[in-house]
Amino acid sequence: MVDALPLVDHHCHGVVPEPLDRRDFESLLCEAAAPGPWHGSLFDTQVGFAVRRLCAPVLGLPPHAAADAYLARRTELGGDEVSRRLLRAAGIEEFLVDTGFLADRLTPPDRLATDAGGRAREVVRLEPVAEAVIASGSVGAFADACRTTLATAAGTAVAFKSVAAYRVGLWLAPDRPSDAAVYTAAARWASDIAAGAPVRLADETLIRFLIWTAVDLGLPLQFHVGYGDADTDLHRADPLLLMPLLRATADRGVPVMLLHNYPFHRHAGYLAQVFDHVFVDVGLAVQNVGGGAVRVLTELLELAPFGSVLFSSDGFGLPELFHIATARFRSALVTVSTTELAQGNWSFDDARRVARMIAADNARRAYGLGPGPAPSTG
Repeated sequence: MVDALPLVDHHCHGVVPEPLDRRDFESLLCEAAAPGPWHGSLFDTQVGFAVRRLCAPVLGLPPHAAADAYLARRTELGGDEVSRRLLRAAGIEEFLVDTGFLADRLTPPDRLATDAGGRAREVVRLEPVAEAVIASGSVGAFADACRTTLATAAGTAVAFKSVAAYRVGLWLAPDRPSDAAVYTAAARWASDIAAGAPVRLADETLIRFLIWTAVDLGLPLQFHVGYGDADTDLHRADPLLLMPLLRATADRGVPVMLLHNYPFHRHAGYLAQVFDHVFVDVGLAVQNVGGGAVRVLTELLELAPFGSVLFSSDGFGLPELFHIATARFRSALVTVSTTELAQGNWSFDDARRVARMIAADNARRAYGLGPGPAPSTG
């Protein structure tokens, strides 16, 4: 039932097409920046073990092949063939791709779709738009330039995304900043850049301006929530901090997508229950927690309406992460459904319907994607 379901991956990134040595490969496995002198190899993690267990057979190796043997086989096949094999084995029919991070290093959406034999659409990250504007234009034109750029992007993009959790945290004032406040904040930012600061948006007023500009354009709005690399302060990434903003946007007709959520996934499930426009996933967690994926998904589904839960891989850099996320997700959903069936809580028809909702139907409805791709005849 679940193993054959096509998936809509509502949040992911491109993959690195060039050959990778062991250190580069390990640096992309999880949120650690790179293997270090104290912990040793990042293959010795849940996700590293999953590569050897789940991905090795797709590349023609036995399960649990040694890390060196796996990497040698990867080099032998070449990056293009590795991507094609792993992405097609994942069974994802549509990818919603965040192009706002390391765009010069990762494959673009159309390449991801070609390798997977599916379709892809772009998710535009808000903060890089403002960074490009402040680097190239006058402070006086900043607000209008951002509005124009985002309005143009909305013509082809499927959603916007904010990484406020990384930049200022999620405790965001709910009101729309005035034009005067935006001008003052932009002038301060430009002054800092002129004094040698990096062009990196970390101003709460300007991030709120971008969020409200995106809301006005009517596309779904994604937020990174919870678990991430060492650049985020995790206590400021709890989705409960978004409650004032969620109240303020509840009647705007714009779905708000809470991404990842671990270890705050129960909080996210609560928000999805009390706010009809909130959708949730546990994408990044599923890659990383091994057999704990069943527990994490079960805990998300304690409160979250089944119509609010989405699948995402948060695949980034390595095609292996797409394959691991889908395999772990399918296995966890099978276990959750089987348990509910065994306890008499769900009927078989209920289980099948919920699986289809989470796998693809909810994303198609929330993002306005329309029907899935027609079956291949080739």
